[in-house]
Amino acid sequence: MKRFAFLFLSLFVATSAAAANGNYLIQPGDTIRIEVLEDATLNRTALVLPDGKISFPFAGTVTAAGRTLSQVERAVTAGIASNFASEPTVYVSVANLAPAAAVTALTTVNIYVLGEINGPGLVQVEPGTTLLQALAQTGGFTKFAATKRVQLRRRDPNTGAEKVYKINYRALSQGAAVGGNVVLAEGDVILVPERRLFE
Repeated sequence: MKRFAFLFLSLFVATSAAAANGNYLIQPGDTIRIEVLEDATLNRTALVLPDGKISFPFAGTVTAAGRTLSQVERAVTAGIASNFASEPTVYVSVANLAPAAAVTALTTVNIYVLGEINGPGLVQVEPGTTLLQALAQTGGFTKFAATKRVQLRRRDPNTGAEKVYKINYRALSQGAAVGGNVVLAEGDVILVPERRLFE
């Protein structure tokens, strides 16, 4: 029992040291402290939500999970800079680490399906679910769906940039190689556009 307690304490100290050194990648469930030198009324702690995001005045929603403290500092600074005469000074630190249970693997992955689909909205799928498997859970396409132009939109947790993958479902359904059948990640959006005239 003492050995287990020592190992747990060692892991906690190592994680805390990594956080202090700026190498720590923020996780969902962590609580971070954000301070703005020029305006103390903005100082607050923020819980990193399961989708990896936090909310901060003027900056709105900011991706925190998967980023270092300095990367979140830069994101918050960019989000609030327009409200200051000169670039504000932002400090971010880890107030509390996520409980061990919150760091475990996700039991479900939240994805969003919209457009010409019979079951639009939030869809919860198991980790490892592919795009085709998710489409099968939504009830299929409407008769107006442009199945040659299905989009998978994914936001990079590190940069916040959105990448769009185009999938030709019609070709897949006719036996084409399943190159576009990617494994879905938390927060992915599947967009099925409306078919154009004569498409």
